[in-house]
Amino acid sequence: MGVGQYLAVFEDGRILPVTGARLVGEAHIHLDLPGGGSLEVPLSRVDRVIEDVVEPEPEPIEEPPCSPAFEALRLPEGTPFAKEIFDASRTADLHPRLVEAVVQAESAFNPFAVSRVGAGGLMQLMPSVWLPQGVTNPYDPKTNLRLGCRHLKALLDRFGDLSLALAAYNAGVATVEKSGGVPPYRETREFVRRVLARFCPAQGQRGGRS
Repeated sequence: MGVGQYLAVFEDGRILPVTGARLVGEAHIHLDLPGGGSLEVPLSRVDRVIEDVVEPEPEPIEEPPCSPAFEALRLPEGTPFAKEIFDASRTADLHPRLVEAVVQAESAFNPFAVSRVGAGGLMQLMPSVWLPQGVTNPYDPKTNLRLGCRHLKALLDRFGDLSLALAAYNAGVATVEKSGGVPPYRETREFVRRVLARFCPAQGQRGGRS
């Protein structure tokens, strides 16, 4: 990440403003602090790092009418990793088209995608998701999808609202809890809108939780 303002969201609920973040090896992240200091922490402690860019007068994001629960609907022909997405969705009781929408938004179906702050694979999982499971290869599509679906389902169960679950998937649990809704950060709100529009294109943009 270049110079700018970001938020490092930790697993323990802390949110730390930083001016930059970069990987150190495979297990740590270096955080540049406002004022010139820095901090190096294990990646396993970091939920997400997001841009601290707030949408001016953010519009409400509607909870879609489409249920996120599993339905035995096959994905469109030609969808990459369609079988793996379907199988992981069924195991986690998530709609396969929802999972497909998350994969498209997160990695564009690239199983080897790696973000600058350590998120990897089809569903761009942070080490805090896969390390506690004893996983050694988070880039394996089946493994990545299984853990990503399990993580998304846990967020959905926690918040009881798909928009909030997607926001937490992108920006971390602490930002959603602190905001009391979808956080105002542009990156997060664009992610939520993009996934919902692909999963449930008839939902529109009327009313709903802000």
